[in-house]
Amino acid sequence: MKNSISVVIPVYNSGLILSSLIGRLIPALKKISDTFEILLVNDGSYDNSWQIVSELTKKSRKIIGIDLMRNYGQHNALLCGIRAAKNDIVITMDDDLQHPPEEIHKLVEKLLEGFDVVYGIPLKQVHEPWRNFFSWFTKTVLSKMLGIKGIKTISAFRAIKTDLRKAFINFDSPNILIDALLTWGTNNFGTVEVNEDKRSAGRSNYTFIKLFQMAMLVLTGFSTIPLRIASAIGFFFTLFGGGVLIYVIIRAVQEGSIPGFPFLASIISIFSGVQLFTLGIFGEYLARIFNRSMDHPAYVIGKTTTRLSK
Repeated sequence: MKNSISVVIPVYNSGLILSSLIGRLIPALKKISDTFEILLVNDGSYDNSWQIVSELTKKSRKIIGIDLMRNYGQHNALLCGIRAAKNDIVITMDDDLQHPPEEIHKLVEKLLEGFDVVYGIPLKQVHEPWRNFFSWFTKTVLSKMLGIKGIKTISAFRAIKTDLRKAFINFDSPNILIDALLTWGTNNFGTVEVNEDKRSAGRSNYTFIKLFQMAMLVLTGFSTIPLRIASAIGFFFTLFGGGVLIYVIIRAVQEGSIPGFPFLASIISIFSGVQLFTLGIFGEYLARIFNRSMDHPAYVIGKTTTRLSK
């Protein structure tokens, strides 16, 4: 293929896997492109990942290492790598060999059909049932809320036309979703089915709490739909409250009495819960605004390895 390829891989505590990953990745890329590079973005690993990255860059001019000053998050590391990419097409993938390098050609071939972004959708989920469900739910909601037409779910295994980064070249915030930023530059998305393997070593860094935090970022970081839902709920319970008032008045007129304490307590509980729910949504948005006002950078590069001339 004539198109040049940059592979961006966020690295986090994967020192045991990196050599195997590169050992499979370089041969796979050689089959589909003469010009390619591999950007390994170390996202504040506390194992020997950066040492392994440094050693790998000394062995091949195709590998570039970027060491972030601390752990910023997967999407922040991805943004760093995408901005550093030099070639026409960017492939993003995980560092745990769940995304087989041998499947990259499927993404590139689909992208060359005329799409701007292509997601590799796994034929079979390889995680625990609870994580598969929560991951599917989060990604499905994200695709719907971002208005990605024709895409039921998204994936971290992506092929992107590098020019899309022009749409978010000046974006600078600690709260990042690459998929949301991509919609700023295009609505031309596609998918292709790929095989997905189990993690070859270690364990996933995505716990239930992190997945929940990601879901909250999806809901409140890049959409106003939750605010509209809160407004709709408020309107509904206003009507409900009016209906309850009418019921109480009618009963007072007909029977000369009004419902007692249990009825009143249940109504108060309902309305208190709704108020706390809507306040929580407002609080999430205020937190996003606060974080943006602090001017926290999306990432800070500590050091990089040099690109070898040959």
